[in-house]
Amino acid sequence: MKGGGELGCRALLFDLDGVLVESGAVVERSWSEWARDRGLEPARVLAVCHGRRSVEVVAAVAPHLDAAAEAARLEARQAADTDGLTRCRGVDAVLAALSGAAWAVVTSGTRALAGSRLRGTGLPVPDVLVTADDVARGKPAPDGYLAASRALGVPPADCVVVEDALPGVTAARAAGMTVVGVRGPALGPEASPARVVGAVGDLAPRLRAGRIVLPGGARPRPGPPPGGPDAPHDPAHPIRTRAKEAS
Repeated sequence: MKGGGELGCRALLFDLDGVLVESGAVVERSWSEWARDRGLEPARVLAVCHGRRSVEVVAAVAPHLDAAAEAARLEARQAADTDGLTRCRGVDAVLAALSGAAWAVVTSGTRALAGSRLRGTGLPVPDVLVTADDVARGKPAPDGYLAASRALGVPPADCVVVEDALPGVTAARAAGMTVVGVRGPALGPEASPARVVGAVGDLAPRLRAGRIVLPGGARPRPGPPPGGPDAPHDPAHPIRTRAKEAS
């Protein structure tokens, strides 16, 4: 982990794919098959699909198609494909250390897909689970992370986000949150997150006086505060009460 000192917060917000669940093989298999079926170059699609909602990826790479219908088929295909899903290194220890603390998952996948990934790897469904179904705009817009902040009752400036993809890093920083990146090809420039780790297990969180402490790195200045013309509205769904539907 880069830097020295400690990083403290009241809530940890995790992306799902590539952070808690290693699903890269499933994601690339699904999108590659879809691209070939639609006469698109798989490499072009794979270059933009990570960390974004399926409906927005389809709209970007194939604007002539019905994005909502295509995304629904893609998400259903991925939810049914659990071959190769595993937990990311160290995730069990991290979640055990957060027992009684505030944490959430914010994913670009649908609620059905998130439930499939969590069940497929035996991970718990958090009380706060924000999915593509719960926001008007997906990452890199800050809507999902701000919705999780509100549901947890923790100000954005006191949240730390763990992300492996550049759209998620951008979303978290736009929400005014500090970002820890998980190293990989989708992360983008490593200078963007406050820190970069090899896997979620490297966070080694511990609780101290009601706060979450991540050792090894000075607390940086968070991203810009939310607001202005692009500030999102409240989500249309009660995140907390719907989270358990995925279990």
